[in-house]
Amino acid sequence: MAKFCVPYGTEEACFDLPDTLAVDVIAPKEVPGAPDPLRTVEEALAAPLAFRWEDWAGVRTVAIAVNDKTRPVPHDVLLPPLLARLEALGVPPEGITFFIANGTHAPMTPDEYDKVLPSGVLGRYRVVSHDADRLEDLEYLGETRWGTPVWVNRAYRQADLRVAVGNIEPHQFAGFSGGVKTVVVGLGARAEIDRNHALMMQPGAEMGRYQGNPVREDIEEAGEKIGVHLALNAIMNIHGEVVQALAGAPRAVMEAGVPISQEICMVSVPQPYDLVISSPGGHPKDINLYQAQKGLRHAAQVVRPGGVLILVSACVEGTGSRSYEAFMEQVSSVEEALERFAQQPFRVGPHKAFLIAQDMRRATVVLVSRLDPGLVRRLLFRPAASVQAAVDEVLPGLPAGARVAVLPKASSTVPRVAGA
Repeated sequence: MAKFCVPYGTEEACFDLPDTLAVDVIAPKEVPGAPDPLRTVEEALAAPLAFRWEDWAGVRTVAIAVNDKTRPVPHDVLLPPLLARLEALGVPPEGITFFIANGTHAPMTPDEYDKVLPSGVLGRYRVVSHDADRLEDLEYLGETRWGTPVWVNRAYRQADLRVAVGNIEPHQFAGFSGGVKTVVVGLGARAEIDRNHALMMQPGAEMGRYQGNPVREDIEEAGEKIGVHLALNAIMNIHGEVVQALAGAPRAVMEAGVPISQEICMVSVPQPYDLVISSPGGHPKDINLYQAQKGLRHAAQVVRPGGVLILVSACVEGTGSRSYEAFMEQVSSVEEALERFAQQPFRVGPHKAFLIAQDMRRATVVLVSRLDPGLVRRLLFRPAASVQAAVDEVLPGLPAGARVAVLPKASSTVPRVAGA
């Protein structure tokens, strides 16, 4: 027997597979982290792309958008050099405000801020947790050419200098995260996010595709309407270490960073697999099912039709979406979920039901999690108490000479079958 381990929450889940099976581990390329991450960020800020610090001399107010607790952004590395640079410009601490970009996620409470922001930030700078449903706190800026209504947190928009901080990594239908996405989606209104995400149904809305992706193009246009001046983005390796940092005008940062991320994350395999065991990458990528679904979608790219997918996701905060649960309470099969979704206006939350059902139509999906097994069944997954239990259950049904893949960092991996 051969032993394998994958991230599971803040721990690992280990399991054995017979030596007779052909097993491939599919993961981002091994690249070293920067020897001095803080210096790497400082150097990026010292030579920003298509952005001149001297143009901002005398600026008095700065708004910094940061991702919420569902994104593993290395704020402890990115923020200190950024704040030092801003204060060197003469911006007083009281002129700097952090905006936690929750998108349609539940707003974070003050007692959770330390899950996102370093201790040196808390208490020194003002922190605002965005609420996509408080339209009285948002400003409307018109529509994109795709018909997306552009809303943004009014207080963020009112700052002299507007900054977005995040990671550049694959996204299942926006192509890549990073750049203005933290602001457009994270500090927008629910109607805006619904309309933008509805573009995932359009051709070109694919993981790992930046150019010609309608979701991403819509995000870029909305970002221009908002006027995000500076992006500071990290590119990370499989170990969560900063490989590269990029700063400057958001689109310039994306154009420079996407090829680096593609080189790390995109992996070609010769043919599909009979069994794929997928971990989104542990906490916080598996904090709830809403986030863990990305690990399922990525793994589904390399499972054969009729194969088996085992999703290993702790989901310590449940499904992460009451609207997703409510949608699933009204359906009893994969086909019914797909049909019902097609009959209703697009809504974020139920869109997860649609994406999951698409993958369930392709393969049998087993979920290893801390969710109640009854809830797991209502969501149309097959529950399993452990990865080993799931493996032992599905192995007898695999064909002779079955091919198996293990994805320990699925949400950060873009696997492709060669020639597909």
